Amino acid sequence: MGISRDSRHKRRATGGKRAGWRKKRKYEMGRQAANTKLVSSGAEKRIHPYRVRGGNYKFRALRLDCGNFSWPSEAVTRKCRIIDVVYNATSNELLRTKTLVKSAIYYKSYYGIALGKNPEAVKRQSKHVKRAADLEPLEEAIKRQFNTGRLYAKLTSRPGQCGRADGYVLEGEELDFYVRKMK
Repeated sequence: MGISRDSRHKRRATGGKRAGWRKKRKYEMGRQAANTKLVSSGAEKRIHPYRVRGGNYKFRALRLDCGNFSWPSEAVTRKCRIIDVVYNATSNELLRTKTLVKSAIYYKSYYGIALGKNPEAVKRQSKHVKRAADLEPLEEAIKRQFNTGRLYAKLTSRPGQCGRADGYVLEGEELDFYVRKMK
């Protein structure tokens, strides 16, 4: 039968059936869901290109283990490893199967700023990154996460459409909200 994105098969608002007046069209075509899985860091990531309308390409990520995550308040972005899927508002099934989708909350490895471990142990410091004296006081929730070496982050990209897992570190009220939800 095929996956279709048309609306001609649906009933009218009154409940009556619509008459079929044409065959399926290529532009109504749908594809199977990517269901991007989180893999261990030893496994190889898998991304398939798909030719789409206009000769363009979409990249369907089937397996991923890392992505680019930004820390908005510090204006820093780093490539980080995704450790685990810990919350998904849509379905616990996506949580259980470790499926990467937009707006899911992840546990990811930290940025390399030695806040919780041993701040004096940092030998070379980047000119572009604010350090301990220049940093605004961090929230206690962020400091606790740095002590464990893992941060909560939210995915903003759609891995099944663009083939990447990009997002940002949770802070402030948003972090408090998701920590409450996870309990």
